[in-house]
Amino acid sequence: MYERKIIPNLNCGLDLIGEVLYGKWKIRLLWFINEGHKRPSELQRKIPDASRRVLNIQLKELEDHELVVRKIYSVVPPKVEYSLTEFGKSLIPVIGTLGRWGDENQDRLRNLIIKKFPSTTDKDN
Repeated sequence: MYERKIIPNLNCGLDLIGEVLYGKWKIRLLWFINEGHKRPSELQRKIPDASRRVLNIQLKELEDHELVVRKIYSVVPPKVEYSLTEFGKSLIPVIGTLGRWGDENQDRLRNLIIKKFPSTTDKDN
């Protein structure tokens, strides 16, 4: 497992948020768990571009940061469900605000992002 060699800078709120929410899928995981998708297989269906391994790592990190709690049911086969802690629920309005900002600026953001990926036809010329 990866171990950090440099101690993170934790001097301001933005640094702290970055440490807790850094990860491509974490914000979406929190949102989907809040929406009622609690089983790992449901989360995998909601985020098909992410590998199961990466989702499990990020869910574990969210659990370590006390944003989600994992409940294991003693049935065969084992059943696992995730839910938000009260601390995790406090992030949902912030995530909602970020999502609305993205929706309001989606055309501009999409165009800016697409500029970073030249089309294959440009390479042929």
